[in-house]
Amino acid sequence: MSASSASTSRWLPALALIVLSSTWGYTWVLLKQGLVFASPFALAAQRTVGGALALVLAVKLSGRSLRLVAPLATSAIGLVQVSGFVVFQTWALVEGGPGKTAVLIFTMPIWTLLMAWPILGERVRGKQWLAAACTLAGLLLIIEPWNMHASLFSKLLGLSAALCWAIGTILVKRLRSRQPVDLLVLTTWQMIVGALPLVLLAAVVPGPATDWSAHYVVILAFLSVASVALCWWLWIWILDRVPAWEASLSVLGTPVVAILSSRLTLGEEFCTTEIAGILLIGGGLTLLSLFGWLASRRAAVRS
Repeated sequence: MSASSASTSRWLPALALIVLSSTWGYTWVLLKQGLVFASPFALAAQRTVGGALALVLAVKLSGRSLRLVAPLATSAIGLVQVSGFVVFQTWALVEGGPGKTAVLIFTMPIWTLLMAWPILGERVRGKQWLAAACTLAGLLLIIEPWNMHASLFSKLLGLSAALCWAIGTILVKRLRSRQPVDLLVLTTWQMIVGALPLVLLAAVVPGPATDWSAHYVVILAFLSVASVALCWWLWIWILDRVPAWEASLSVLGTPVVAILSSRLTLGEEFCTTEIAGILLIGGGLTLLSLFGWLASRRAAVRS
């Protein structure tokens, strides 16, 4: 592999992570706005179904076959990474509000880091620990576990969402290591399987009828196409190219974007710990990118 192609293969996942973190970060603002028009579980089901439909359309337009490969593994990924994650995420928002409890979801990198070593054999080595420690310390300052007033139950819901996301991440990596699976088709089936329990839950849990205003339709379209369909495909595409722990740490740009967009949109003031956390996460992500770039340069020289 040439130096230029090695550099490109390294920076494409980084670019994808920027798009992913920016979109998912702003999603939190849109979710707050969307809850004015629909109940939490109705919104969760609608955006997931919309994402599944957008992915099916993308598969058809690309000329791919929708044939389901590895049905058991794909179903497990869909139920854990989509159904489980979205249910606990939404439930946490209902019980604890859209504040610190929801940010507990981004403890996902910690659980991924702990599971990736024994299950996938992915280890954090040498200077990579510095980037990991810096990034996780920033997350700690943003969450402020010492200053959370939500109930224990709502915190457990946020942590459950994080565990579902981490387990789904490990399952995707393990499936891809065992057999070739088209990433777009895998994402599509994951979303189809994951949407079914959400639709049933939305039908069972009582709530006000959805207000199908033009404003809500625009919000739902963005959440379905960009936040669900595009970003979950990008997430699986990224996992196929970098270690699970590295991708999980890199996605911590999402709460940073969420805080920045929320504060700027709603005119709220930043607190000192949030600013420090954002700087630490930014520093950690910069170190991850730098170490990855140096590694790709060394590999290109050796080849």
